[in-house]
Amino acid sequence: MAPANTPIAESPSDQDDFRKPSVLIVDDEKRVRQVCTQMLGQEGFDVAQAENAEVGLEKIDQRHYDIILLDLLMPGMSGLEALVHIRARHPDTVVIVITGYATLDHAVEAMKNGAFDFLSKPFSPQDLRLVITKAIEHTRTLQDIANEKSRMRTMINHLAGGVMATDAAKQVALANHAFLSMVGFKGSAPIGQPVAAMVKDAKILEMIDHALAMPPDQFVEISAEVQLAAAQEHDTDRILGVRCVPFRDRLERTLGTVTVLHDITTIKQVEQMKSDFVSMVSHEIRGPLNSVLMQIKVILDGLAGAVTEKQNEILTRATEKIKALVTLSSELLDLAKMESGLIHMEKEKLALAPLVEDQAAFHRPRAAAKGLSLVLTPLPELSPVLANRINMEEVLSNLIGNAIQYTPENGQVTVSARTEGDYVCVQVADTGFGIAAEDLPNIFKRFYRVKNEKTRLIVGTGLGLPIVKSIVEAHNGRIEVRSEVGKGTVFSVFIPASR
Repeated sequence: MAPANTPIAESPSDQDDFRKPSVLIVDDEKRVRQVCTQMLGQEGFDVAQAENAEVGLEKIDQRHYDIILLDLLMPGMSGLEALVHIRARHPDTVVIVITGYATLDHAVEAMKNGAFDFLSKPFSPQDLRLVITKAIEHTRTLQDIANEKSRMRTMINHLAGGVMATDAAKQVALANHAFLSMVGFKGSAPIGQPVAAMVKDAKILEMIDHALAMPPDQFVEISAEVQLAAAQEHDTDRILGVRCVPFRDRLERTLGTVTVLHDITTIKQVEQMKSDFVSMVSHEIRGPLNSVLMQIKVILDGLAGAVTEKQNEILTRATEKIKALVTLSSELLDLAKMESGLIHMEKEKLALAPLVEDQAAFHRPRAAAKGLSLVLTPLPELSPVLANRINMEEVLSNLIGNAIQYTPENGQVTVSARTEGDYVCVQVADTGFGIAAEDLPNIFKRFYRVKNEKTRLIVGTGLGLPIVKSIVEAHNGRIEVRSEVGKGTVFSVFIPASR
């Protein structure tokens, strides 16, 4: 049996990034050991020999071998007996059994006991080469999987947020240190335990049950805020943002769940302070302003005496300004509520096309009243997104409303959508006044409004676009804008598609 000339196939990365596998040949026939050693040695493999099973087991006790060529029929301990010991000591070693005078049944039995493949004597160099090549690929695949698991474990363990995965039977499959700390688990070896033994909060357990019971055609990210009592007397209660999703295979079968925790205690405290402040300011402003509006209305209605045309004009302007202040205070309160809600908003697998169509239909009468045409381009089939329905409606309403507001009579607003790579893109384009280049970097800042000769009479608060940006970014998306003065503006919103 002479060595073949064709080298065992390897990619350039294999040659650069991997050492040659080590091979142990266990066979009582000297000629077989020599020929295999010669061929594999020429390929650069680290090759060792053993003339029987006992010597082979001694060698694997001394070092690890990636591949073992094991003869099934040898004097003394048989290859089948040796295979059991090899699998027990080195389960990741690839064992290729060699059958000689035995029947195929022996090889089948060896495969059942964990052998990777078999060679029948007499075998050619090419037969050996093919089976060794398959074994190398298998070994490296296992190594890749092990490396990937190690990387994933390292990444998850160093996340600031808590992560836990369960199987379909609600047993813990993975839990990082942050998760264990957040739920106050003080035991050891959480893996394999029932999740109820580690997590005591009824709301989190209910979310896991909900995720496991979710039908295959539905995918919703379940989210909630959970308040955990302090573990010790001097500690404070913790508020956790909890997200839970089902984990599925490619056939949409639920294999378990993934639960993520974020400690939002400080955020909630700050949000509460801000909300209390804004509520107080809004209340203190809106009350007196509404009273002033009522008094002005009494005067305009002539109930306090006759009003001249000039007085009517002045009071009407004052009314509009006061109404703008009332709107500002209301939107400030809405923004505070929205930013607080974005922390724990619930997302679901959502089709954007019906929302785009509904918003276009809702705003069409307003556009027509201003002498504009609102065009919805035919929508292609769009990938679903994982999003909050109310938030998406807010984004579309703001963008379409802005386009109508800043487009003069006889202009056009065009709404379209498409799937672009891993995102669903919704565009709102207009033929309006446009935005100057120096203003573009500021349009998403709170209270910033583009002021020029054409827009100075348009009433607004400068909070619409900041709200849109906050929502889009909370969905891990992005918003882009292109504009040219005198020709119009295009806003593009990209929301990640749900895979």
